[in-house]
Amino acid sequence: MTDTPTNLEDNEPVEPTEVPAEPVAEEPPAEPVAPQKEVAEPATPQKDTDLEEHLQDEIEEKIGEHSDGIGEGEPLVTPGMDWFVLRVASNKEDSVKETLLRKIKIEGMTHIVNRILVPTEKIRSMKAGKQKITERKLYPGYVFVEMALEADGRIPQDVFFLIKETTGVGDFIGTAGRPAPMQTNEVEKMVIASRRPEEEPEIHMEFKPGDVVKIKEGPFENMEGTIDTLLPEQGKVRVIVTIFGRATPLEIEYWQIERAEE
Repeated sequence: MTDTPTNLEDNEPVEPTEVPAEPVAEEPPAEPVAPQKEVAEPATPQKDTDLEEHLQDEIEEKIGEHSDGIGEGEPLVTPGMDWFVLRVASNKEDSVKETLLRKIKIEGMTHIVNRILVPTEKIRSMKAGKQKITERKLYPGYVFVEMALEADGRIPQDVFFLIKETTGVGDFIGTAGRPAPMQTNEVEKMVIASRRPEEEPEIHMEFKPGDVVKIKEGPFENMEGTIDTLLPEQGKVRVIVTIFGRATPLEIEYWQIERAEE
């Protein structure tokens, strides 16, 4: 049983007082949010990669066509043009050639400047039984350019600045502004030398017939003899050695001999 609280003075029962609940403030209705439009990111301007790749392929093809010389089916001199000799810095021949070909292609000047050559020859050498093929420039410090000149014998101005602004370039052989065209026999010599050989390049040997050499390896090791014949297509030399008192020819691998000490 629960006791009812009483007033201590009047001894009257006291009604329990209800505490009114505090009014809860109502939150204002949320404002309608306008739907946001998706903002498309600005398109990044892209280069025409297909066009660039096509142009690059053409440039590389142009360089590849003349990397080894003039082909058998190509004319010695393109009609309306002549060959000229351009001086360049040492060991810059290839970079000058490739840079000029690229610039000429990009600037649309192939009707003025056609072929550019750096004639080389292939040399095959043997060392420790291993074959190595290297290229050697036939005319170090020079690049050959086939182009058309103005009627007065001058280089077209646009071509002149294009060439002169290329790193490693010197002057054309001839008078200032008027390069001297190569003579027919000079062009033929240059072209023949620059043709790609169909057969394998011969081994470059520093020996010559009559040299006294020592055999370094094989069954005749440490024997000395005299070179009789060079056989570069086989990578061998024929050496005359004395065996049991008789002169005997031996074919020895090129890399198996060395000069005998004097």
